[in-house]
Amino acid sequence: MAYTINRMFPDAAIDDVDARTRKALADHGFGVLTEIDVQATMKKKLDIEMPAYRILGACNPKMAHQAIGIEPRVGAMLPCNVILREVDGGVEVSAIDPVASMQAIENAELTSVEGEVRNLLAKAVDAI
Repeated sequence: MAYTINRMFPDAAIDDVDARTRKALADHGFGVLTEIDVQATMKKKLDIEMPAYRILGACNPKMAHQAIGIEPRVGAMLPCNVILREVDGGVEVSAIDPVASMQAIENAELTSVEGEVRNLLAKAVDAI
């Protein structure tokens, strides 16, 4: 099973895709709670050069509240990470597939929430 929802943006600049991604996430009910600039971190901590790589921790508060109400420890799996990375020929966006990431949680009630979050993330990625 694929564990990410992916989209490629040929010949795009990462800052442009970043702005478009944040807007698409917001338009679908997600806020960005965390941001990690992996490229800058690798340079600072290891003095290693690498292409741009950003991790956005996206959260849909309504869905997160619902999931935590069903399964209190699900917070260990939150927020939903979305990565933006420079690749040959452009920028790739990959959002976690919550259905795949939460397979280890044995709680049938959570399945509907996972599916709804997957659909919202897929729509957001499509809207970038």
